[in-house]
Amino acid sequence: MRYFIFLSYDGTDYHGWQIQPNAVSVQGEIERCLSTILRKPTPIVGAGRTDTGVHARMMAAHFETETAIDHEQVGFRLNRMVPQDIAIHRIVPVADDMHARFSATSRTYHYYIHTHKSPFLRKYSLETHYNLDFEAMNKAGEYLLTVKDFATFCKAGSDVKTTFCDVRTAKWVETAPGEWYFEITADRFLRNMVRAVVGTLVDVGRGKLSFEDFKKAVDAHHRSEARESMPAHALFLENVTYPGM
Repeated sequence: MRYFIFLSYDGTDYHGWQIQPNAVSVQGEIERCLSTILRKPTPIVGAGRTDTGVHARMMAAHFETETAIDHEQVGFRLNRMVPQDIAIHRIVPVADDMHARFSATSRTYHYYIHTHKSPFLRKYSLETHYNLDFEAMNKAGEYLLTVKDFATFCKAGSDVKTTFCDVRTAKWVETAPGEWYFEITADRFLRNMVRAVVGTLVDVGRGKLSFEDFKKAVDAHHRSEARESMPAHALFLENVTYPGM
């Protein structure tokens, strides 16, 4: 039997999603607790891999059991066992061919920034005092919808078979005076891609890159053309979608 777990987490104290030797990860904590409840080692497979310090409002993972389980009771117990910075929202049975990573049809990330000092936003949003031109940043973001190869924004040395992605949304949204987030939706993302995109767009907003410079950087398909990757604490995996779910 295959089951999906839908969850969220604050990534501040974790070395990313994926299990790593000698480091605490979100996947590792959930596997530890789930294996205790089911009384046997139970690996889980996530929809993706968030980096150290990155958060998720909605992450999905799947696991398998030999026989059917009371998934609602397991979800209740799992939510009580995992640390307070992880929340299990639900566990649902799915078809055997449903895969948390490969069956996902889209993923959405938000990167949050604010342009004034705030003691309440600082842990989950990047404070910046640059005079940013969001109109220019949105124009550059729109260009990403025409791009297929995102090698410029892929972390050097990443072991990927292709750097092609289908980006469907790339826009800056103002939520309050001086508070914004960058929303980007695609079928898949490359390692470090979102933070590199944001860093390059911020340089467009600062006037350090023109629209034509931005296009040339993207079309160069080389990581050295992108600007500085932005800090992890302001990045959230907002949603993952699946067919029929």
